[in-house]
Amino acid sequence: MSTPASPTIEDAASWWSTGVSRIEPDTIHYRGYPVQELIGAVSFVDTIWLLVRGDLPTRAQSALLEAALMSGADHGPQAPSIAVARMAVTCGIGLNGAMASAVNTLGDVHGGAGQECVGLLLDMQRRVDGGEDRTVVAESIVAAYRDRGGFVPGFGHRFHRHDPRRDPLMRLLQEAVDRGEVPGHHLANISAIESALSRPGRRPIPMNIDGATAAIYAALGFAPELARGLFVLSRSVGILAHAWEESGSGRRIKGPLPPPMTAPYTGHAERHLPGD
Repeated sequence: MSTPASPTIEDAASWWSTGVSRIEPDTIHYRGYPVQELIGAVSFVDTIWLLVRGDLPTRAQSALLEAALMSGADHGPQAPSIAVARMAVTCGIGLNGAMASAVNTLGDVHGGAGQECVGLLLDMQRRVDGGEDRTVVAESIVAAYRDRGGFVPGFGHRFHRHDPRRDPLMRLLQEAVDRGEVPGHHLANISAIESALSRPGRRPIPMNIDGATAAIYAALGFAPELARGLFVLSRSVGILAHAWEESGSGRRIKGPLPPPMTAPYTGHAERHLPGD
């Protein structure tokens, strides 16, 4: 039995090899671009695209991405992620800890609908490319979710009857499609699903921000998993703002209910251990 070769300096150096950035003494390159050339010339949104995708976006791509990121930046303390950030900062941890606590609540249920919706749009387009009618596919998708009692990701909102972010995002996407700046099939897909959910005889379930941004992310070519990552980047702005505001309130250990309110108890009536 041969003895494994000892790791070399080259092995150690290549352990974290990356094509994202080149960092050496006096050298910082983002995807090959010297950072000193990017500073002042490239926006933060362009930098997100560059680092994630590998090249700089077009002006149209940058504008759509910026609109999507801006629209999800905050949704007030009724959003669990924001509430967690505010509570965490009153427990004496720093802004970084409060932000990390909040970001960790952005899972499949709170924060994951955009990723699921992008995946749905991609699957839908594969069926359309395979020859199926887009309207029929949309109806089958809605029926499948209804049959299992689920929610179509990207539609309906527990707080808004009509999400005020939907219309401007869809307008910007439509304008970009009309100008030939992005493909239009994902806009057609999300619109077909919305029409299926609003068919006569059904209670209309309008598109929410997750659906609108999912259509944008899909049109821009982002993978479903990146849709959630981008939402986390977006919501981190609101998380930071709320954590910072709460840090100046002077309140300590702020819980989910104001004192002296307590959560209703639903367990056993008072009982005692048997006596001797």
